[in-house]
Amino acid sequence: MKTNLISIVDDDDSIRRTTKLLIESFGFRAAVFESGEDFLESELVRDTSCLLVDIRMPGMNGLELQSHLAAKGCFLPIIFITVYDDKELRGRAMQAGAVAFLGKPFDDEELFRAISMALPSESKATNLVSVVDDDSSVRSSIKLLIESFGFQTAIFESAESFLKAEHLHQASCLITDVQMPGMNGLKLQSCLAAANRAIPIIFITAYDDKESRRQAMQSGAVAFLSKPFTDEQLLQAIRTAIAQRSDNTT
Repeated sequence: MKTNLISIVDDDDSIRRTTKLLIESFGFRAAVFESGEDFLESELVRDTSCLLVDIRMPGMNGLELQSHLAAKGCFLPIIFITVYDDKELRGRAMQAGAVAFLGKPFDDEELFRAISMALPSESKATNLVSVVDDDSSVRSSIKLLIESFGFQTAIFESAESFLKAEHLHQASCLITDVQMPGMNGLKLQSCLAAANRAIPIIFITAYDDKESRRQAMQSGAVAFLSKPFTDEQLLQAIRTAIAQRSDNTT
């Protein structure tokens, strides 16, 4: 994910700074520009995988920047952000090929999904998130949720089946239940550590036991989430896990 550069064009310095930090927390590179003109003059135009741009700015506005890029044959995926969610502007932007049109303030998940849609399919499939849970309904719902974030997903009904799978070495992140028949989540964590498999682990459980939480986190877990957890909690934990995985492999 770090190979993708997201460029941000906004005349508001605070928006540029906070959006840059947010995008970097997703694992992407980010570059900021205070105007459309500055972006067009930059050498980073050709390196940009996705453009995040305000609609209303002094000088060249977002729609004009979109038109200018198209005229030059530069068809970057564009996500518009605006305080003024005008239906006419939205229609023009989307008709000209925009990926998304987000009203400010937007939440982390909205932006992540928009960027995921904007990037090529091979970029979305970079990270595989494996899910181990003995409850089939939990496996199915988490799989759909993770795929909606733009990641690949593999599901397993037991720790034993995960350990035997070819997906093991491909996993960027592991989400596992704590209490399961046979090998539980903590034993799976120990088994992976003993095999020197440095896969970031997110624990999920209906039984938030303090001792289990302490043991999991002390052994290097990224997060320990109690069921039911929110979409945002899971997304943030996955982001942290993938960033940790990237740091360990670079």
